[in-house]
Amino acid sequence: MFKLAFTLLLAAVLVFTFTACGKEDVQTIRVAEVTHSLFYAPQYVAISEGFFEEEGLNVELTTTWGGDKTMTALLSDGADIALVGSETTIYVYAQGASDPVINFAQLTQTDGTFLVAREEHDNFTWDQLQGSTFLGQRKGGMPQMVGEFVLKNKGIDPQNDLNLTQNIDFANIANAFASGTGDYVQLFEPTASIFEKEGKGHIVASFGEQSGMVPYTTFMSKQTFMKDNPEAIEKFTRALYKAQQWIQTHSAEEIAASISSFFEDTDADIMVTVIDRYKSQGSYATDPVLDVAEWENLQNIMDEAGELPARVDHSTLVNTSIAETVIKESK
Repeated sequence: MFKLAFTLLLAAVLVFTFTACGKEDVQTIRVAEVTHSLFYAPQYVAISEGFFEEEGLNVELTTTWGGDKTMTALLSDGADIALVGSETTIYVYAQGASDPVINFAQLTQTDGTFLVAREEHDNFTWDQLQGSTFLGQRKGGMPQMVGEFVLKNKGIDPQNDLNLTQNIDFANIANAFASGTGDYVQLFEPTASIFEKEGKGHIVASFGEQSGMVPYTTFMSKQTFMKDNPEAIEKFTRALYKAQQWIQTHSAEEIAASISSFFEDTDADIMVTVIDRYKSQGSYATDPVLDVAEWENLQNIMDEAGELPARVDHSTLVNTSIAETVIKESK
């Protein structure tokens, strides 16, 4: 009887010990995302399909609404990892940061915005923007810089050929257009498609199709955090890569079903349309590597917009070794 009781007690202790160890092994990673969009579907897949959990990570996701706010959260230790445009790392570096922010995993590889017109156009051409009021994005941010880059390539001078409005806070741009401000607006999904469905606007062009490959949004962290938490960064990248591969092998309907809990107020048909649109134009990066060509295209776009403080070598602010290790392990 004593032996049986002792065995049961030992089993209970072991169960408690293993459970406790399991809890201790789970590391919480605080992620600040610049906006909440289906453009970031692989990130939500990594959460919903349990890829972060498989790596022993608990991801706490916060939307910080704007590049400046996102970077502030990261620099002030309000977040461990930020999901935002890579241009922000150049701005921080140019200010002489003693603890630079390093890009370690790319999520999207094209612009994610769409040109939405107030009036419907049967045969849209870019010259129809001449003389119009255009609601752009925040000055110095990737959406605005890519938008201006595309406009210039279409023969439109944003400063002289348009009534360019850039003084509206990022989170309020869509509401401003919906309330009657502007003839055209640059919007992320799913807002663009929702507006179209509700008759508030009409998608007439994709900036992503016109911009070329660029590290539009990447996961980044302070150099010190990466040095202090190398295993966590590698696990995070591995989970992301699993999600990127999952995205490539599943339909828009399956992806929408997987991440529906992140977009409870968005109709299923809108989600499928948006995801299919992003997949078809190659917006979702197929792996986490931010290569040299994309980095140089980013700086060319910044330079064209007059926002590049100075050119920075790829090796200075980009770490590809983690992503390359993760990819090699999966083969």
